[in-house]
Amino acid sequence: MPRWARRTAGGYIAVLLWGTGVHVADLVAGGTDPYPWAPPWLATYFVALTVADPIAAALLVGRRRLGMDLACLILVTDAAANGWAVYGLPAGEPVARIGHAMVAMIALGSMVARQALRPHLAPLRSHDPAPAGALPVTTAGATAPDDMGQRRTRGTWRR
Repeated sequence: MPRWARRTAGGYIAVLLWGTGVHVADLVAGGTDPYPWAPPWLATYFVALTVADPIAAALLVGRRRLGMDLACLILVTDAAANGWAVYGLPAGEPVARIGHAMVAMIALGSMVARQALRPHLAPLRSHDPAPAGALPVTTAGATAPDDMGQRRTRGTWRR
């Protein structure tokens, strides 16, 4: 994976872990009702991010495409939920608009990053196409040298 791709993925991992920390802190501070100002569906969504954010981060650490797909889904829906909370609820504070703008920009960036990172991330299932730079697999079950003198083995991708 090129350096720019590692840094980009690392940035989104950091964003997801920061989001996890924010939502965990809200749970610790708020107890059973961390978002009393929000309707139940919105509060449930925000609480669910305490699980979804670290799952997406872990998948990205493992260089899986699903991690970036999930990160995009989380960030876009989080931007929409925060937008609804800021502009749709009477308790929306003007300073929260800055936070919403930041989340929206990160969400937009994640969609661009998803396309750029896709060739460098592995699929979740092993029978999907291999990530860039992986060696091919033999179908006979035996090892055989490839064009560059390296060995390939059935069922595994070696870099």
